[in-house]
Amino acid sequence: MSPFRTEKEKMLAGELYRADDAELAADRSAAGAWMVRYNAALSASDAYRLALLRELLAEAGDGAVIRPPFHCDYGYNIRLGPDVFFNFNCVVLDVVAVTVGTRTQIGPAVQIYTADHPRDPSVRQTGAEFGRPIRIGQDVWIGGGTIILPGVTIGDNAVIGAGSVVTRDVPAGSTARGNPARATATGSRA
Repeated sequence: MSPFRTEKEKMLAGELYRADDAELAADRSAAGAWMVRYNAALSASDAYRLALLRELLAEAGDGAVIRPPFHCDYGYNIRLGPDVFFNFNCVVLDVVAVTVGTRTQIGPAVQIYTADHPRDPSVRQTGAEFGRPIRIGQDVWIGGGTIILPGVTIGDNAVIGAGSVVTRDVPAGSTARGNPARATATGSRA
């Protein structure tokens, strides 16, 4: 293995990298061209949109639906299980892995951010950034307008209340809501 790693390799490993790298800019440009086609397919069948999803995403299980408009950085870091549903106007900043489990339902205008930035201003001034993966389990329900921050894991069967800002992991089977979102006992209403 070469001691010299590309910015893309560093990004995918969750290390500090430069997003202004030419290879990454080309990847974002390709994803942008794909989004133009995908978002123009608003009235197309779910089957046609699934075929389009499979052109860009790392994985899109049978029955996965993302209603346009949809926006992402790269697409190739997103894995959707079977029967995942994203409502209109969702954003996924996928500089590292975003995994969404089977039958999870995501409301409109949900934002999923893996992209993060150094806390030290001198490092931030260099333009370096990094990513932390997000994992959303199966049978999760995420209310509209929710923001999920870098590095969060949401356990199976969890419910996230509309408009929540999820800053930390949410245990399986719990309900979390608010800003920052706080988990409550299983079966609580959001």
